[in-house]
Amino acid sequence: MSAPVAIDARAAVRREIGGVERLAREWARRLRALRPERYRVFAPRPGLAHGAGHAWEQLWLPAAAGRARLIVCPANLAPLASRRNVVVIHDVAALAHPEWYGDAYVTWQRFVLPRIVRRARLVITVSEFSRGEIAARLGVAADRTAVVANGVSERFLEAIDPAAARTALGLDRPYVLALATRIARKNLGLLWTAERALAEQGIELVTAGSGRGYMREGEHAPGRALGYVPDAHLPGLYAGAAAFAMPSVYEGFGLPVLEAMAAGTPVVAADRTALPEVCGAAALLAPADDPDAFAAALLRASGPERERLAAAGRERAAGFTWDRSARRADALVSELLEAG
Repeated sequence: MSAPVAIDARAAVRREIGGVERLAREWARRLRALRPERYRVFAPRPGLAHGAGHAWEQLWLPAAAGRARLIVCPANLAPLASRRNVVVIHDVAALAHPEWYGDAYVTWQRFVLPRIVRRARLVITVSEFSRGEIAARLGVAADRTAVVANGVSERFLEAIDPAAARTALGLDRPYVLALATRIARKNLGLLWTAERALAEQGIELVTAGSGRGYMREGEHAPGRALGYVPDAHLPGLYAGAAAFAMPSVYEGFGLPVLEAMAAGTPVVAADRTALPEVCGAAALLAPADDPDAFAAALLRASGPERERLAAAGRERAAGFTWDRSARRADALVSELLEAG
């Protein structure tokens, strides 16, 4: 007999992890642990995690889910023919700014997103900012949307020794970190002024993250590029940084700012989109179009305001847990099951 709720774990098996993949992994594990009688996880082999897996998601998954009453799809896509979907739309960046993506990807998003949200039982998103974007660009009524914030893994909240990560990544000098997928909206080119200002204080700027084939890269980022950093090194990488920089001009949530806060690292973020909502008063916010102001904020965060921001960040991050996120999602699922 099928479980009442199927979980689409296609994004959870991807090798490289961003915010979308993190939520998919955490929900798949925690919802199943929370109510094993309710949830069943369906995951393809890793080779079907990306574009090659569309047929798996569109055809195989709804058939394999059998008589499940709902299909939880945590990564922006869902079976188009199904009317059982609870879909998480993290943002609508490809609709808002198609110039940041390849033409084929934008065409697919314009086709698929309106149809997914129109047929979904419920649309979940990760911030009030994204909820407003979804309403404005996809016309989803407020009573068919809900906000469930991302969480922070416990491993970022524990005492972290950054020595192993620093050694593995060759970081032998004080550094400020920027971690982001290589796409124009991350706005890493803003940091050229900051790189020079930090260098005068003996601090190196390092960037971590990789590109994806459907994304268009922006201006070349300054500093030393680490490339994609394995998940095991992330807590130490954050914890060893003098400050964390996120100059992005568009974020549906911005999970790295919370991970950095949890690790005790002061954060400077852009004053755009969901970042003020997620950071609260625990970070310095700077204009995303003012290199001098962003550089000055990073010097303050890595210097005189470091202790205050580190304490405020830890307190802020402690309010965002994956257990809380999963329990909120489960409560929404319960409401749908009870409604029939």
